[in-house]
Amino acid sequence: MNDAPMERTQPQGPEAPSSVQATGVTMNNLLRLMAKAMFVRGLDIASEIGADLALPVSVMNELLDEARNRKIVEVLGAAGLKLHAEMRFALTGFGRKFATEALEQCQYIGPAPVTLDHFKAQVAKQRVIGERIAREALVEGLAHLVLPDVLVNRLGPAINAGRSMLLFGPPGNGKTSIAEVVGRVFQDVIYIPYCIDIDGQIIKVFDPTVHKEAGGSAMRQELLSLRADDSDRRWALCERPVVMAGGELTLAMLDLSFNQISKFYEAPLHMKAIGGTFLIDDLGRQLVQPEHLLNRWITPMEKGIDYLTLDTGRTFTIPFDELLIFSTNLTPDDLMDPAFLRRIPYKIEIGLPTPDDFKKAFRVQCEKHNMTSDDAIFDFAIEQLQTTHSQPLSFYQPKFIIDQILANCRYAGGQPQLTKEGVADAMENVSAKPTGPMSPTRAMGIGNGQNGGVSHATTLA
Repeated sequence: MNDAPMERTQPQGPEAPSSVQATGVTMNNLLRLMAKAMFVRGLDIASEIGADLALPVSVMNELLDEARNRKIVEVLGAAGLKLHAEMRFALTGFGRKFATEALEQCQYIGPAPVTLDHFKAQVAKQRVIGERIAREALVEGLAHLVLPDVLVNRLGPAINAGRSMLLFGPPGNGKTSIAEVVGRVFQDVIYIPYCIDIDGQIIKVFDPTVHKEAGGSAMRQELLSLRADDSDRRWALCERPVVMAGGELTLAMLDLSFNQISKFYEAPLHMKAIGGTFLIDDLGRQLVQPEHLLNRWITPMEKGIDYLTLDTGRTFTIPFDELLIFSTNLTPDDLMDPAFLRRIPYKIEIGLPTPDDFKKAFRVQCEKHNMTSDDAIFDFAIEQLQTTHSQPLSFYQPKFIIDQILANCRYAGGQPQLTKEGVADAMENVSAKPTGPMSPTRAMGIGNGQNGGVSHATTLA
């Protein structure tokens, strides 16, 4: 198999509109947006208004001409003393009323919207499946995790298929970490609209907490520099998004959210994830019943589209182009029926580590904190976990143990060292199973390094 990275090409972005008609948005809606920007933000120069609305000069000239004809704005004169001074505009009395009424209808101010058809067309140009993830890129992304090769080899095809996958297995073994890496391993950049216009209603799509604008790596910087000057600025050039929802996920989060005060919609989570990855973590821990949540995804997974409805009753479709990852600690057969399991083409178990994998993860944590690793202590930790505390080995435990030792050292004021006493003390926090009456010295937080006490000043210093 050829693992050479796919050649990166200039992202095929939408061209800037040359006229109001080319925007796909009605003249009236653009005039309302312009009047609101002028009224609220005090803008009075065409270039400033155009920058705020993300519209080119040709469109702004057309808008301002129409606004003058309708007596919405008036010309105040030239701005500044420059050779190519711009004209200044101000809202008329009628224009201020026009802006106030527009704000009562919708308080959105910012980049002009794109149409639903333009959105669908752009999504089709930048599909997740259009970017090939080479094995070497996946291995590099997962380098900070200790994973068997067979698992990496199963993840690769699942990612490149651009379909849904289920990560399942015991807690504490890296399912969430793996899913996050999968989302971040993509390198291509895509165009995200700031908002969409449907029947005059605004749906806000761009979310700075989800969409990271391009420029974070040398490769993305190169792609960003290729963005044509005549590209449509109503779209942000971003990394492929990674959206994560856990136990807080409700069915309402998968529908349009209408703000009764601002009078515009917020796109649902999976719409913000289009072109990227949507991780549903801890499946089965949500307040909503798992079968209800899973049923919500049947049509999107099968048809590649989803249906959303405005408060007006208008129903429309959006593309469902994203890598959908379910992650659960529960047994899949108990969580979903065979019909739904069949619709998830990739089911990948993230199992418990072998003793060798456990030791490898322990060494990684020791090296990270400049602590000397010791196979004898690793064996002691395994014996403590499996025999003394009756716990299965998990990939999270080496980091947990090291963090406990570091916390004890900060408290005692000593230099971090990996000792059996420190490991034994950390084990007391691995589980909540009572092991007998607590000694007076341990109850007071006093220890001599031999009885699992909290403070190990003599052994850790």
